[in-house]
Amino acid sequence: MTEREDYKVADMSLAAEGQVRMDWAWQHMPVMRLIRERETEGGRLPLKGHTIACCLHLEAKTACLLRTLKDLGATIAASGSNPLSTQDPICAALADYGVHVFSWHGMNAAEYNENLERMLAWEPDIIIDDGCDTVAMIHDKHEDMIPKILGGCEETTTGIKRLAAMDAEGLLKFPMLAVNDAMSKYLFDNRYGTGQSVWDAIMRTTNCVIAGKTVVVCGYGWCGKGVASRADGLGAKVAVTEVSPHRALEAHMDGYRVMDMLQASEVGEIFVTVTGNTRVIRREHCERMKDGAILANAGHFDVEVCIPDLADMAVKTYDSRKNIRTYEMADGRRIHLLGEGRLANLAAGDGHPIEIMDMSFATQLLCALHIAKGSEMKKGLQVVPAFLDDIVARYKTESLGIRLEKLTQEQERYLRDWRG
Repeated sequence: MTEREDYKVADMSLAAEGQVRMDWAWQHMPVMRLIRERETEGGRLPLKGHTIACCLHLEAKTACLLRTLKDLGATIAASGSNPLSTQDPICAALADYGVHVFSWHGMNAAEYNENLERMLAWEPDIIIDDGCDTVAMIHDKHEDMIPKILGGCEETTTGIKRLAAMDAEGLLKFPMLAVNDAMSKYLFDNRYGTGQSVWDAIMRTTNCVIAGKTVVVCGYGWCGKGVASRADGLGAKVAVTEVSPHRALEAHMDGYRVMDMLQASEVGEIFVTVTGNTRVIRREHCERMKDGAILANAGHFDVEVCIPDLADMAVKTYDSRKNIRTYEMADGRRIHLLGEGRLANLAAGDGHPIEIMDMSFATQLLCALHIAKGSEMKKGLQVVPAFLDDIVARYKTESLGIRLEKLTQEQERYLRDWRG
């Protein structure tokens, strides 16, 4: 096991800047504030004695989650889940706050894995993961840690797919709560969060108009629905590619053109991959693309656009703008890749809106509290308990001043009576 270190960041002098960013985010996170207030009533520290390992995108909104976990008594060790989404001022501010943080912007693959090891050196008993890398490393290299781990949670579609595969093979040795599948997460984070943040990143990075362009959305899950809806709202002509006949029909009935990737590659001007799969856009598609095609990935890992194919086809490669790598083909066509093929909304933007992540992080916070309280759970992938999901939605409506209708006693009796 790696020797314990307090932190390893790029530049501690950036801490004040990071603190300002965190304070701005905290102002717009009413659900997290409510949970923190209610969980610390009477000086309680419900997470005291627990060590939580958090592999997440280290930016201001995530920092508010880590800070809250620490305020509730936990020891926090953190590493960045994406080299390009890691913000050095945030890492410095977290270290200054007493979080054991190991990450910096632009770290390479070896440094990324080393930082995961540094995080795990703190011997956590609760895991908060983003993409399943932490859980995978524990099972692959640190099985001796497993008996101590009470459980954890995972917030991404990609991470859930990996955990489900482990679980199906009987390899997942402790409970993991599927935060990504909680209603308070996928109904809002995946649809409204991804939809807004992806287009914010594309527009800010390219400075190009969206209206009138043909946008190809690869994958019509909750994230794909959000990306397509926002593209439509911006005036784009939207086409969708899908492998599921049900989702393809849904996209068709939502008013979008549905086609396969070979067809789409000939008409698209902006491509957004949102599948969680690999090699979604590859050589045979790039060969058919128009000059100036823009490729953006909104899936968790940088495998949806096959970058080796692009590099092999190109006779010239250069950076056109910050976060835009241009691949020039022998016939003069140029294909532009955003954010090195990583999550465009984080690699080339600020990620999901604060108010959306307030709900997602609140779900993760409640999951950590649920695990720490010794709640009985079986090993393997588990759904988030409905009552925790409901708390997040109720706190959010409360913060918005929304009054919910209440069932009358007559209505409750009617719903319980099978006789009608």
